[in-house]
Amino acid sequence: MNPLLGRLHAYPFERLRSLTRDITPNPAYRPISLGIGEPRHPAPALVEEALCANLGGLSSYPATAGEPALREAITAWVERRYGVALNAATQVLPVNGSREALFSLAQAVIDASRPGATVVCPNPFYQIYEGAAILAGAQPAFANSDPARNFACDWSQIDEATWARTQLVFACSPGNPTGAVMPLSEWKTLFELSDRFGFVIASDECYSEIYFRDEPPLGALAAARALGRQDFRNLVVLSSLSKRSNVPGMRSGFVAGDADVLKGFLLYRTYHGSAMSKVVQAASIAAWNDEAHVEDNRAQYRAKFAQVTPLLANVLDVQLPDAGFYLWAGVPVHAHGGDDIAFSLGLLAQYNVAVLPGSLLAREAHGHNPGAGRIRMALVAEGPECLEAAERIVAYTRSL
Repeated sequence: MNPLLGRLHAYPFERLRSLTRDITPNPAYRPISLGIGEPRHPAPALVEEALCANLGGLSSYPATAGEPALREAITAWVERRYGVALNAATQVLPVNGSREALFSLAQAVIDASRPGATVVCPNPFYQIYEGAAILAGAQPAFANSDPARNFACDWSQIDEATWARTQLVFACSPGNPTGAVMPLSEWKTLFELSDRFGFVIASDECYSEIYFRDEPPLGALAAARALGRQDFRNLVVLSSLSKRSNVPGMRSGFVAGDADVLKGFLLYRTYHGSAMSKVVQAASIAAWNDEAHVEDNRAQYRAKFAQVTPLLANVLDVQLPDAGFYLWAGVPVHAHGGDDIAFSLGLLAQYNVAVLPGSLLAREAHGHNPGAGRIRMALVAEGPECLEAAERIVAYTRSL
């Protein structure tokens, strides 16, 4: 077996299952899970109709680069959303969801023969970043989020020697789990570091269409253009229909940006066997071409967060995020001494509500675990269920 497999950490949900295996939740309450970020709003009818209308696509092998019509639909959406014009033939690739692409991009980009190959990740982080780095033969380095700056990454924590070994940086904006959106100044910092040290930036933007302010989140491509970087050198962005269109089971997204990086990535994917089904491509075209269902989806999240956030703010350190569908809440000291794991286990046992302890989403770095003392709550269920979960969390916290 690949010896690098032994370096992988258990996924947060596996660790949580292990921690909760001996807990019998209070049967007086029906179970409510805010733990997994799986969209549960209904899939749009236009996507279902496109899937059914194009089943003939099952009879032929799809091209790894995708159909021209899909690439053109994606580039048209990028131009509408960000005001950025891309070459559909060379600067965009359809992928089977952003998770698959985040992992495989690292395998294509990392040169493990170079001593000390490093991948820099935010901390806390989406676990694929770390696993992709390890299995590509690199070592992860972490930039902790800073609560004093709306949980922005403190890239200054990475020293000069580490930057010199860095080959890939994962950025996540809007962030998981914090919901923080990177401002132009932060992108400028990363771009300057990339120019200096030659690493690729992979911007994970799968939460970009769920936001709570009038201004939509700034994306990496738009930031690059605003800073005069028209060729998107060493920059790729990854987006997905899972959250935008409530189709996590369809596994559809795209990677866009630097044509040279995408040329090598396409070569890798040709051998990797990761072409998107023509049926899914047809449904994806329908989704990227429509904004009405996205606006409705965003309105549902805004209504839920408007109800739940003020309620939870009475007992937890929490506020409305910039974007995304998570609340990143601090546990009060009077509740198990602020221990996020103890709080989560007690909540499950007494009130049958599952949340994810923040410390499971982060690593000890620069002297502490930046997820410790916080919990992540995914408001993905329908509004009444999320509100009931929040009321139980309030009751539990007050009981302590």
